Amino acid sequence: MDEKAQLIKLSEENHEPSWLTKRREKAQEQISQLAMPKMEHFHPGDVDFSNKSETICTNDASSENVTEDFETNLIQFGTDTIQTNLSPEMANKGVVLVDLFEAFRDLPDFMRKYFMTEVIKGDENKLNAEHLAYLNSGILLYIPKNVVLDDPIEVKLIQDSTKKLNWYQHLLIVADSNSSCRFLQHLTTVGEESNIANMMVEIIAKPGSHVEFSSVEELSKKTTFYFDRHAKIEKDAHVEWAVGLMNSCDTLGEIDSELIGEGSYANSQLVSVTSGKQKSFINNRVTNRGPHSTGLINQRGVLLDQSKLIFNGIGQIVHGAHGSKADQQNRVLMMSPDARGDANPLLLIDENDVIAAHAASVGPVDPVQMNYLMSRGIPYDQAQRLVIRGFLGAVLDAVPDKDVRQKMIDILERKLINGQKYQAN
Repeated sequence: MDEKAQLIKLSEENHEPSWLTKRREKAQEQISQLAMPKMEHFHPGDVDFSNKSETICTNDASSENVTEDFETNLIQFGTDTIQTNLSPEMANKGVVLVDLFEAFRDLPDFMRKYFMTEVIKGDENKLNAEHLAYLNSGILLYIPKNVVLDDPIEVKLIQDSTKKLNWYQHLLIVADSNSSCRFLQHLTTVGEESNIANMMVEIIAKPGSHVEFSSVEELSKKTTFYFDRHAKIEKDAHVEWAVGLMNSCDTLGEIDSELIGEGSYANSQLVSVTSGKQKSFINNRVTNRGPHSTGLINQRGVLLDQSKLIFNGIGQIVHGAHGSKADQQNRVLMMSPDARGDANPLLLIDENDVIAAHAASVGPVDPVQMNYLMSRGIPYDQAQRLVIRGFLGAVLDAVPDKDVRQKMIDILERKLINGQKYQAN
């Protein structure tokens, strides 16, 4: 069965509206015409996305070994949603947390308005077109007007690499006016097959809303990972990103905050640790379009072994966004002479009445700090991890949810220990 026939079969199995099937078909036709995503210091071929599975849909379920977790609101294993657990309090307030394909069936007008129309477009680049064409997993979260959630929404997304199947996963968050929520996601992989994970997040923050998005990520070495996470932030709305990229795989990704409303606010914080021969290329972008808007970027990376990490921090203030602020920090710590890291700050300012600043640094561990710790009897490996923890502390300590912060620290510790074992060998 060719890809077009599989695509139609996938749409039929999901009982999708006809407009979505047509958009899939158009995106599939555009794949060969579009270029790879544009990124400074990234060249197509640096990360290989050609390992595309010939199968784009499957009825095989292999989630028997995934156990329920009643503290988690939703669990997806590959293309299957295996648990949805929304509290009666949230449901009574009108909160919607459902499988994306259930949303396409039950809320077609809503999805037609918001899905890949306002925030991310399917024709922006080759990988976005593939995402729309072969979409096979996803979640919708809707927070109604004036609803403030005290408890976080927590989901677990598990890549199913027990079989050959690429993962095209989409998260759509719509926070209506004056609403507030915290969204926590944890990404992992089960299985040993080599697959692509092509994941997108769209956040639409209506006037006065507040969204905290946190992600703890540990995808496997055999994955090739592309992510595109965009937020459209309206008047007086706030979006805060806290992302821990602890994956073991080659990665290409972008976080993009569009501050379109007056008084809008974005704070994009990211930690990345690379090891082995892993390669990661990250764009972290904030665009101030509304007056008196604030865009902050703080990203820190640690490189082990022969890995490569490129941080591009991009702050743009467009004409008319007077009274706005753009500030960014991009810092990379080199733990191996064989690693390569770059921190590239970029400010694009087209307005006078603004505040804009940037900072960037790339360098090895401070030997003074290491000598101090080791002179107190702390072994070299442990001293090295303490220095790294201190380096990343500026971002980790700012993660708003303490449970997410602790998960990031635990995964960080495991990855550092594994990296030190690699160096010892």
